[in-house]
Amino acid sequence: MRWVTYGAGDGQRAGLLEGDEVHGLAAGTTLLSLLGDDGERLAAAGETARHDPAEVRPLDTVRLLAPIPRPPAVRDALCFLDHLRGCYRALGRPPELPEVWSQTPAFYFGNPAAVVGPHDDVAISPACELFDFELEIGAVIGRAGRDLHPDEAAGHIVGLTFFNDWSARDLQIRDMAHGIGMGKAKDSAITLGPALVTVDELGAAADGRFPVEVSATVNGREVARGSLADADWSFGEILAYVSRGTELRPGDVVGSGTVPGGCLLEHVDTPDIADFGGWLAPGDVVSLRSPVLGETSQTVLAAPPVTRLRSGF
Repeated sequence: MRWVTYGAGDGQRAGLLEGDEVHGLAAGTTLLSLLGDDGERLAAAGETARHDPAEVRPLDTVRLLAPIPRPPAVRDALCFLDHLRGCYRALGRPPELPEVWSQTPAFYFGNPAAVVGPHDDVAISPACELFDFELEIGAVIGRAGRDLHPDEAAGHIVGLTFFNDWSARDLQIRDMAHGIGMGKAKDSAITLGPALVTVDELGAAADGRFPVEVSATVNGREVARGSLADADWSFGEILAYVSRGTELRPGDVVGSGTVPGGCLLEHVDTPDIADFGGWLAPGDVVSLRSPVLGETSQTVLAAPPVTRLRSGF
């Protein structure tokens, strides 16, 4: 099933994407409200949407929102180590990764309030000069769990969606210097969508190595192409680690990390990244595509004015 959340002039609705039509559920029903069990509620809602929908609208007449517009929590992992090696190269660091990267999957917490829909415009982060995107896939948690086993954790995923972790690279360098995690570099926008594609559509492996092919373009030029099946850390391993000592909740979103080559930082070809001419600018259009997940397409806008601190930053 391919589930969407959409606006059609009378508030938000959840609906099933059937070809070029959206079969809407009753007003007030959200995708989040259909999660939390072993999939029975979502399956029943799918039958209702197919055979007795509250409304049917052409897809091109609705505004698609993020499938889960405000996830309870957002985490972003790094499960493609070649992405990290590419970033190290761009930053002038040795390509050998410290051992810690092969011991546990890394992740940080994102900002649920920054989630935007698959066709929403995205403004450059305030005070950012080096704006970037990231080609990622997000796993949506369907039922709660904690201290999960790697062989079983992927069974808690209800489906996948695109996850574009928009990034302010100059601000990220400052965040890294602070040494306490991502701050304003990853705080402005996270794209989810266009649909939540349930695992039965994905040919899922037991450990969560979904064979999902994805690509990214900027202004129609392909920047990267890859597969979630090539990840160094599977979603089963990621969710097992993330759930250690805490609870994953229905609707939580966990990003895969960037598919190798799937951000502009990895394509920097100048000694100083500030001299690279390929950073995103107002008017650029970034699209993520997949035969299974669909397509996002978003226009970059100018940064809003920034209120400076007494330090000048």
